[in-house]
Amino acid sequence: MIILVLLFLSVLLLTYFNGANDNFKGVATLWGSGTLEFRQALILATIFTLAGSVCSYFFAETLIKNFSGKGLVPDSLIQSKEFVLSVALGAGITVLLATKFGFPISTTHGLVGALIGAGLVGAGSAVNFGVLGKTFFTPLILSPIIAVVLSSIIYFIFKKVRQVAGVTAEDCICVGKKWIPVAIAQTHTGKFVSIQESSPIQVTAGNAENCQKQYQGKFLGITVQPLVNFLHYISAGLVSFARGLNDTPKLVSLLLICNFFNLPTNIWILAFVMAIGGWLNSKKVANTMSKKISSLNHGQGFSANLVTSCLVIAASKFGLPVSTTHVSVGSIYGIGIVNKTANKKEISKIGLSWLMTLPIASVISANVYFILIHINL
Repeated sequence: MIILVLLFLSVLLLTYFNGANDNFKGVATLWGSGTLEFRQALILATIFTLAGSVCSYFFAETLIKNFSGKGLVPDSLIQSKEFVLSVALGAGITVLLATKFGFPISTTHGLVGALIGAGLVGAGSAVNFGVLGKTFFTPLILSPIIAVVLSSIIYFIFKKVRQVAGVTAEDCICVGKKWIPVAIAQTHTGKFVSIQESSPIQVTAGNAENCQKQYQGKFLGITVQPLVNFLHYISAGLVSFARGLNDTPKLVSLLLICNFFNLPTNIWILAFVMAIGGWLNSKKVANTMSKKISSLNHGQGFSANLVTSCLVIAASKFGLPVSTTHVSVGSIYGIGIVNKTANKKEISKIGLSWLMTLPIASVISANVYFILIHINL
């Protein structure tokens, strides 16, 4: 009984940090483009992720089967409580560490690594690497590449359509007083006080940090800027929905052995834990996704989200364990390549964190499983 309780708590830990690492990714372009403030974007992400998690019960049976480890390791090992606990802890600790340092990694990748690590200790050569490559590695490797290509193409097409329709993207100007520090004095309490004076009203060109390009004109009789904003909200909601739809079954698969609750109840529990994790601990990863990969305006953010949502929803439909993280980062980076704002240094750091996810999760789960089979819980 003790090990079942530990397993349940470990899955909750993994789910919490899955939410912390992943929930904001769907709305990263909204915050990054200045379309919504951080808290507004977070509310949108939480609502749609929760909806996707609940709906996963109806649409993602194949993913539940895949991430139970069936076909990858012997069935006898899948029924081992020690094995499943090792997988949950291996993936959970890996995602926790990545979230702490602000790296947007894939929980899917962490789960695959954990399955391999514990599987090698428990089954050795009986691990089916053929299934591993076909079912897991191919979708995980190809999905970000496809996302980069598709987002680049989609944005290029949308840009040409906008230009043909006569819609222009106008830079903003900033009008107001500029406050200039004159002196800094230290008070008797040890605090520093800045004395400032204001300059006459100035007009300066806005930059990406305080304003974004606004679309001027109409398309099919509709004012373009409100239309783009509306579509951007919808696309961000779809990405968040797709992420909940795709990730929740992977986590529920780890609870099948507990039999504490039925399947719908398990999904509801994990959906709420995921939402709480995203609400409380998403800021560092949100900053990386929104501010450091590429600079986006409203239309570019919409293009990236459209590609991400379509790819992830299609993957969920066909039971392909793609990473929402990989697809989302790929889409944003693809836009950055086209608009020449792609941060190669940041994407290199993210890529390295992706490469390290699998071996770190493998090592943790392997060691946990080795310890568990040698103690009596």
